[in-house]
Amino acid sequence: MASESSADRAPAVARAVRVLDLLAESQGEPQSLTSISKALGAAKSSTLNVCAALEDGGLLRRTDAGYVLGRRVIELGGAYLHSFDPVLEFYRACAESEVLRHERCQLAVLEGTNVLYLATHVGRAPFRLSAGIGSRYPASITAVGNALLAELADDEIDRRFADDATRPAFTPDSTTSLAGLKQKLADTRQRGHSLDRGEVYPGLAGFAIVVPPQSSGEVPLALGASMLESEFTDPAMQTALDALIEVGRRMSNPMNLAPEALAQ
Repeated sequence: MASESSADRAPAVARAVRVLDLLAESQGEPQSLTSISKALGAAKSSTLNVCAALEDGGLLRRTDAGYVLGRRVIELGGAYLHSFDPVLEFYRACAESEVLRHERCQLAVLEGTNVLYLATHVGRAPFRLSAGIGSRYPASITAVGNALLAELADDEIDRRFADDATRPAFTPDSTTSLAGLKQKLADTRQRGHSLDRGEVYPGLAGFAIVVPPQSSGEVPLALGASMLESEFTDPAMQTALDALIEVGRRMSNPMNLAPEALAQ
């Protein structure tokens, strides 16, 4: 026997959700009762009942030109944002991604010349790393660090990394010169993502992007993923990078506002 869908269990609620979706998709353009009922494939009478209930709850507002979203939607969105935790969303998004659920991913923040790992998703990666939650690594040689440093101006890089001790070598491939670091950051800005080819762990490649802060009071985060160099082909990296970008969009835009702007 087929399982009963939510629409079958509560058709009125399902229609109400669909009405809200339709008005959200209209980008502020009022929608008439006729257009809403047509989109729902429902009679005007039942559609009117749904719209009236939503209007009573403040989720919908009726104007001379038609229906638009109500102020209550903003209040509910604000309440959701207060409960939004980027770390939990990172774990949730990675687990739900068909690509990243199998990879090793990291969430990090910049602290001076180091990066602090806030979360790590292990997946099924056939390797182990010592970097875990709370670990600090040099920003100069990590993919997440390079992604965040690329957001800074060159004069700030000069100031922070003037001391050679801020640019340590973990492997023979580690970038230790200030000029080399600045060139790597320039390449990161041009590509839109950072790359680490064996700079922290031999035989391991990493790449990362920045998740912009949701408000001026927050700091940017870096999303990274790691793969074995032997598996680090262009198609494999692009597939994982696309998935990483999607997780970044989800984290930076938890209410799914203005998706067309994020796609640019």
